[in-house]
Amino acid sequence: MSFREKTAWVMIVILTGAGLWYFKMIYIASSAMDAVAPIIPAFLVGYVLLIIIASIILMSMIAVASPEEADAPADEREKLLQDKAGNWSGYILGFGVIAGILHYSVNADGNLLAQLCFASLMLSQIAEYGFQIWFYRRGV
Repeated sequence: MSFREKTAWVMIVILTGAGLWYFKMIYIASSAMDAVAPIIPAFLVGYVLLIIIASIILMSMIAVASPEEADAPADEREKLLQDKAGNWSGYILGFGVIAGILHYSVNADGNLLAQLCFASLMLSQIAEYGFQIWFYRRGV
């Protein structure tokens, strides 16, 4: 498994874990409010800090395990693969945002629109790493 594939796996785990934590906190806040909670800055900061700290620790561990691979620049195939994965994940982001806007046009719930857009951002980034792994495995 290449270094970049390992980092993609790690980022999927980190982003999924942080996303689950964030939406668990939003679910708790929403239950207490008896409505969809707005974007709460403390939860957002916690989400970002969780990703940053976990990424630093886990990426450092991977880089120490294989320093020669960590220092190597991405080759042409890897750059193409990353571009293609980013393109495909953009469709997930677009779908989620459009779904949120359509839901808002019917129900006028701005808090849910914000949460759906944020969830779309999360899912598209997770999907980008997933597509990278898939492309690595397929040899694209």
